[in-house]
Amino acid sequence: VLLGARGRMFCAGGDLGAFQGAGDTVPTLLKEITTHLHAAISRLARMRAPVIAAVTGTAAGAGFSLLCAVDLVLASEEAKFTMAYTQVGLAPDGSSTYWLPRLIGNRRTVELMLTNRVLRAEEAHAWGLVNQVLPPEQVESEALALAQRIAAGPTEAFGLVKKLVLESAGNTLETQMELESRGIADAARTADAQEGMAAFFEKRNPTFSGR
Repeated sequence: VLLGARGRMFCAGGDLGAFQGAGDTVPTLLKEITTHLHAAISRLARMRAPVIAAVTGTAAGAGFSLLCAVDLVLASEEAKFTMAYTQVGLAPDGSSTYWLPRLIGNRRTVELMLTNRVLRAEEAHAWGLVNQVLPPEQVESEALALAQRIAAGPTEAFGLVKKLVLESAGNTLETQMELESRGIADAARTADAQEGMAAFFEKRNPTFSGR
């Protein structure tokens, strides 16, 4: 799955004008919006297909939160990232308080959420929030090429990678290793595993079928 946007914004987050216009009903509106947003993010995080984001503009608020939940991020040299929530007196949403501490640690997470400072692409890369930083004109093509390469790979194994990594934070070492044992055994039953091993011994590139 490839996510992207053209223009100066990747995603600006919530519509502050709509929030202000809602008056006293804004808490109800925000609860409704976040219910749908969080359901979508949960689906992206738990789906077996890897999710790639191509970021050429600014990711703010829920746009930044969304990026925390995807699997791979390719960013333009001009991309910027900011939490922005507390700047308008709101608390963060969009899974950011779940993913950011795991990606960059508690201290940096709190810094971003309290100060709302803007991270530029190179710093986001150094912090581990971005996988690659590219010239603006290359982001879309490189992201598409990466998505095509992954789509042609052993997709059942990729799905197991996502599942194992997602579950690891809440597991003991022994529980996680048991899940790994089950995962590699399940993967070994797939046609792609048979093809991959055959290709290795035949000294050729494997042709995976996603089965």
